[in-house]
Amino acid sequence: MRLALISDIHGNLPALEAVLEEIEQEDVDEILCLGDVAVGPQPGETLDRVRELGCPVVLGNWDAYFIRGFPSHQSEIGRQLVEMGEWWAGHLTSEQRAFIDTFVEELKRPGLVAFHGSPRSYEDFIYATTPDSELTQMLNGTLAPLLAGGHTHFAMVRHFDGALVVNPGSVGLPFAKQEKVMRISPWAEYAIVDWNDGLLSVDLRRTAFDVDSLLELIRTSGMPHADWWAGLWFKGPVGGRPRR
Repeated sequence: MRLALISDIHGNLPALEAVLEEIEQEDVDEILCLGDVAVGPQPGETLDRVRELGCPVVLGNWDAYFIRGFPSHQSEIGRQLVEMGEWWAGHLTSEQRAFIDTFVEELKRPGLVAFHGSPRSYEDFIYATTPDSELTQMLNGTLAPLLAGGHTHFAMVRHFDGALVVNPGSVGLPFAKQEKVMRISPWAEYAIVDWNDGLLSVDLRRTAFDVDSLLELIRTSGMPHADWWAGLWFKGPVGGRPRR
């Protein structure tokens, strides 16, 4: 079994296309999408592209907000994100909303369970540093050799209680911390999983895409807080050169 894991596309169609171009060369059996597809500068176009793939999609927290309503936030950043989310959601067609409604809470394959945040909640964050006791509660009794989730926007492979916990990172919004301020890295992330004759391997990958064109699209889109959003992106490589 050879799988491609993609997650947290966040309406970034150029990043998604760059990732799919590479996946096409990998002879995978299936692509699994771990959620948060639409919330970003090209929500409808990104949903349509994922629907064309015919791949199963896990329901992410922002996917749920699009069809169930947005939460209230007290912080300034939270308020800005919700205002942007509501603006993006307003550009979806009824058909695109219906597609989001087909997303599932959890995906299962032989030896694999996939989710967004955790099996307990799409709003849980599983990091490499999450204490084992907390992770046990989040997994909520879920057992499988491979556990795959997204949501954090940080790529990760972690051993836990006989399982491999994998996060492919974010296609459209990979995070990079700098002086306690979350910034966005100028590449797209995904993972290739190989399961052959009892041997399991995970390849975390990143690839370049045209960030400048994306930022121009953001700034001219008319979306609220566009300059702030575009200003969170790094313009050059962070911690190494993106692969192409």
